[in-house]
Amino acid sequence: MALVEMRDVTKAYHRDAQEIPVFSRVNLDIAQGEFLALMGPSGSGKSTLLNLLAGLDRPTSGRITVGSDDVTGMNARQLAAWRARHVGFVFQFYNLLPVLTAFQNIELPLLLTNLSKKARRDHVQASLEIVGLTDRAEHFPRQLSGGEQQRVGIARAIVSDPTMLLADEPTGDLDARSAEEILALLQRLNQEFGKTIVMVTHDARAAEHAHATMHLDKGVLTR
Repeated sequence: MALVEMRDVTKAYHRDAQEIPVFSRVNLDIAQGEFLALMGPSGSGKSTLLNLLAGLDRPTSGRITVGSDDVTGMNARQLAAWRARHVGFVFQFYNLLPVLTAFQNIELPLLLTNLSKKARRDHVQASLEIVGLTDRAEHFPRQLSGGEQQRVGIARAIVSDPTMLLADEPTGDLDARSAEEILALLQRLNQEFGKTIVMVTHDARAAEHAHATMHLDKGVLTR
């Protein structure tokens, strides 16, 4: 059974009176525990597709369900609560707050929950352990390498144990060695912890770490 189902999803943006189509009537199934790479040229709508899956953007038409939840039927408040519980986002440029330590950056999503301070600390420590950064907890982003910053970003994405991880060009700003370490970490999260992962990438070598690759080009999604 699919964890994620996209049915006849169309997305278009409006600029003045002009409608700019991104893609039309896209159908996609993502199984629980799948690691899917999404490739395509710049401007093909890969990041838009990821944002739709995360509930950060709404389709013009069509339906998106994750588990038993109809994401397209939610209002903004419901979406925010759903996202906090079910989606971990990994960004190309890490999106860490420079004035916070690694520990504090990872803890941020938990501040929106009812967890006690001790429970939050335990969650953060567990995430730091998974990404191999327990010795960097009190370091600020400027004191970390690019690869370490991205691992903090991944720890923040998994700290609330989300249903799925969405990674937008997670190795795009890294050297080859750091990129390989990040991809190995994503693979481990998928294989060892059963995380469902959708990764946007332009790098065919990165896509090889996934179970399957789909291509989005000129509004058409193909395997």
